[in-house]
Amino acid sequence: MAAAGGLCRAALELYGQLRRIYEERGNVSEEPYLFETDVEICLIDDSCKSPVESFWNGSNTMYVLQKAQHHEDSDPVEESNPGDILEASKLVPKEGSGPMALPITRARWLNSLYAMVQNPNMTHLKIRQLVVLPPLWIRCDSADPQHTYWLGAEPLKAGHKITGINLYTVTCNGPTADKTCFPNLEELKTEHKMRHRSSTVMTKGFAQYELFRAPSVEDTIGDSGSRVFVDMTWKTVDKILETPPLTSTAMLNIMLESGDPGSSVYRVYRELQLLLTLAEGLKTGVTEWPERLESESAVKLVQEFLTDLKKMMFGSCTSGNGNETEEIKSDSTAAESAIKSIFSERGDLDFAEQVWCKMRSVGSYQEVVECLSQIIKSLACGDIQPWIHQGSNSLLSKLVQQSYHGKMETVSLSGITPIQMLLEIGLDKMKKDYVSFFTGRDLAALTDMEYFISTSVDLQEQVHRVQKLHHMLEIMVSSTVFLCLKHENIYLLTKICMKYYKENPLNEKHVFQLPIRPALVENFYQNDHPEIWKVDIISGHGPKEVKTTWRVSTNPPFDHMTSNNTGLFLNSTVKGSHEERMYFITLAQCSQEGEEKPFGSFLVQTHNRVIGTSTHHILKIRIPSGDVFVEKNSSPGLGAKPRALTCQERDCDSLFAALYATTDLLC
Repeated sequence: MAAAGGLCRAALELYGQLRRIYEERGNVSEEPYLFETDVEICLIDDSCKSPVESFWNGSNTMYVLQKAQHHEDSDPVEESNPGDILEASKLVPKEGSGPMALPITRARWLNSLYAMVQNPNMTHLKIRQLVVLPPLWIRCDSADPQHTYWLGAEPLKAGHKITGINLYTVTCNGPTADKTCFPNLEELKTEHKMRHRSSTVMTKGFAQYELFRAPSVEDTIGDSGSRVFVDMTWKTVDKILETPPLTSTAMLNIMLESGDPGSSVYRVYRELQLLLTLAEGLKTGVTEWPERLESESAVKLVQEFLTDLKKMMFGSCTSGNGNETEEIKSDSTAAESAIKSIFSERGDLDFAEQVWCKMRSVGSYQEVVECLSQIIKSLACGDIQPWIHQGSNSLLSKLVQQSYHGKMETVSLSGITPIQMLLEIGLDKMKKDYVSFFTGRDLAALTDMEYFISTSVDLQEQVHRVQKLHHMLEIMVSSTVFLCLKHENIYLLTKICMKYYKENPLNEKHVFQLPIRPALVENFYQNDHPEIWKVDIISGHGPKEVKTTWRVSTNPPFDHMTSNNTGLFLNSTVKGSHEERMYFITLAQCSQEGEEKPFGSFLVQTHNRVIGTSTHHILKIRIPSGDVFVEKNSSPGLGAKPRALTCQERDCDSLFAALYATTDLLC
């Protein structure tokens, strides 16, 4: 009975820890917790990206079990201390390390323990009030012949009563470009019918096509950068890797990083970088000046600008606004002129905005001081009387208004004042630029823009909101120029982006989703290879529904694949428009235990079989993943440990079935 006691004890310890982590989830550290020194337990909820979302769409809350990542300095004695499991077993993963998989035999053992404690018929465990736990998923090292990467278990319930359990096995092979190893769809359907005793099945298809990808401006390694892709879903799949029909449901996904030198609004991005530099300098006192936007110095450009204004004032006595606008336009580079149809310089720039256009090539604090000194001197002497927009809030605009009355306050151009003055006029100018773009193209009303251009928050927050406006600008321009989306699509995309950015901080890694008709992007994907293609084969309804998923992908489908096999997949995702794709092949299968297939008894039956001169006892053992037949020589008696074990049947998924294949299993 020692083996039985150890089994029950391990099951109860796992149940106790899983239950405490779940019930105290609001107070428990986000760090994973340790079970039996080698297993990390992580509780995942809807605030985190699900590691199994590519093949399972069940509960948002789940346990993920994986191999523990110990500190190099951790004390093995402390790790093995069984007392106070929750508080004493907090783990700190090594910096930069990914999740690690458990040995497949260990994973099977843990999966079986979980199935035991979620089985209401296991009364010998003496659990007073059985709690339905969230689903369990275990990372596996794929050391078995099938290359199993995940094992999962999900209790089925009616109200608060557990009625059964779904058990999942996820395997993966590849990468390979050999499509002859792909199964026939009819073969997959037949296997599903046999496994689940189903007479009919339905199929659902999914495909993902990459329309555009650009590496990160700062880091060309990994998933950073810009990416536009479309997800297609449809019902009734006819063959493996079929092209989605035009009746599919399509979702456009846009993740765009600002600052692509090839973008038609790259000059606006450079302008924004100066704004961010000034804001950072105001906050830290240290300013790292970006590369100049103009070849000429800002001091010279401001001198020429003031001279022209003075000549206009005392020559023709006109406001000179038309000429000043021409001056601004003549300063535009050839690249800027080429994109006027998308984002051109406004024709209504006031004095302060034109000062920004001249000063956006500053490269030092001293230049800022010299430029502002010249401007303030010209205003104080009455050499110029420029016009400004009503409602301008910058200090320079106030000085202009005061100059109309011949009285100007004294401004000390020292400390942070020059930086703040330049930041204010830049903010005013760029806000009006973005408002002009969105309202001028009927993508938003002025009321939609109020949050982004509000002056009721501090300068740093105003700059942050202008960054959001620029990110939205880049998304709209790229969608117009590259994808050629219609106005109705761009309008809806603008609404989606604005709603997100009114509620969230700037996030250029966020994927914005836009429902579209497949015909809009048909030319991009009809003759291309998918990045992901999968088919779901489904039978049953409601809690009785079971699913088999066959999936191919150009990238490793599980994050613990790369951490366990560094460098193995580096060449698998290199692609071109005409070359054969290398695909990882994933198969996710489900088995269901419940009222129709009792999972409440381990020992189902025994009988004797004579082989030669020896009598063998055959134990038929019900375990969560199916029936396992264990054969042992009878000479020591049924209650003794077996001398030799042979496991038959395809679903030998429980380590304890092999280790403890005696009647002692009944505890």
